Amino acid sequence: MIFLTNSCAWFLRFDGFRGSRSILLSSLQAGNRNAVACIRMHACSFSSSGCFLMDHPDVNWVETHFELLEIECDEYSNDVKTAEKDTALRLALSRLAGDFGRESMLSLQRFFGSRHAPVISTGSLKLDLALGIGGLPKGRIVEIYGQEASGKTTLALHIIKEAQKLGGYCAYLDVENAMNPSLAESMGINVDNLLISPPDSAENLLSMVHTLTKSGSMDVIVVDSVAALVPRRELDVVIGGTYQDVQSQLMAQALRKIHYSLCRSGTLIIFVNQIRSSLKSSHVFGRLDEVTCGGNALRFYAAVRLRIMRTGLLKTEDKVTGLGVCVQVVKNKLARATKKADLGIRFGRGICFESEVLELACEHGVIWKKGSKYIIEGEVFNTKEEAEQYMAANSEVLERTVSFLRKHLFDWEI
Repeated sequence: MIFLTNSCAWFLRFDGFRGSRSILLSSLQAGNRNAVACIRMHACSFSSSGCFLMDHPDVNWVETHFELLEIECDEYSNDVKTAEKDTALRLALSRLAGDFGRESMLSLQRFFGSRHAPVISTGSLKLDLALGIGGLPKGRIVEIYGQEASGKTTLALHIIKEAQKLGGYCAYLDVENAMNPSLAESMGINVDNLLISPPDSAENLLSMVHTLTKSGSMDVIVVDSVAALVPRRELDVVIGGTYQDVQSQLMAQALRKIHYSLCRSGTLIIFVNQIRSSLKSSHVFGRLDEVTCGGNALRFYAAVRLRIMRTGLLKTEDKVTGLGVCVQVVKNKLARATKKADLGIRFGRGICFESEVLELACEHGVIWKKGSKYIIEGEVFNTKEEAEQYMAANSEVLERTVSFLRKHLFDWEI
């Protein structure tokens, strides 16, 4: 047994529920939600004195329409709550803009305007595919670490090369004093348009990173490497003297300021780092753990962490011509992590880009491969080396193939 308002009861009694939609809905919207609390297999017939149950000839119609009225009432309530929340949000944003200024950057367009984070390619299609977003995200901190001579600097230089292709300004802070401009130029980098800083104290270099980031004029800043950053306190102490190790504290303080400036800048900051072996008693006896230099702050602030490992040597007729490396995405805040990409690095040239393009193009049907032959836009090549040389000599063919692969793999083109 249920109780309805007098208006609903009168209408239901004389009209047999037909046409009761508007009156019952208005009653529900006014707050009489108990009207549809207990509809079973019977309908109600009402008099002026009370309520009793009777069988209705069209019970299914009654149940269906009462359920529809319940859903409509819920939708109406949700729409009202949504409108109230929208009004409250806009009022809060206007108050924040008045209290803190327009630089607070609080707006719905900032939150929901862009569906894809702007990225810069790594110079390797396989690594871009492993990252899941087509490259490294702008306005973020990225850490590239691994053992010595594993290709960390080469990968960082390729990222600078891709940023220069887009017309961006880049800076290379050569903390290790190992930068070879002629090598960078042979890889396709415009050295004349590259800011190169000589080694200095850790305080000065990190302050330089913060100033360049805050200006918003730089697209890529590479710090090579964190392990070579030496605080001023350590430089002032004589060799053999005692001093307090403050590199971790310095990195934590600097990254807090740099990360704050990154929120208003589109700069991609790359920290090249090395690994050390650490024997901890909390683990199995004799087990060595790999730790990175500079403390824990960098791994926390980094949106992407890439670990590079050497996997072998590249040889041509018993002559070593390069390295085989594996890049593992250890951390990725923008896509799925733990993916890997196997790359080849030629000495003096960098990443074997044409080989990657040829392999992915054959895999996705852009280039037809039959046996050991390759067919590229009507041209037939008997070996893979001939096909790679053709693509390296014809930049237009290579660019068209890369553009098609990017649209196919990432749904957009950089």
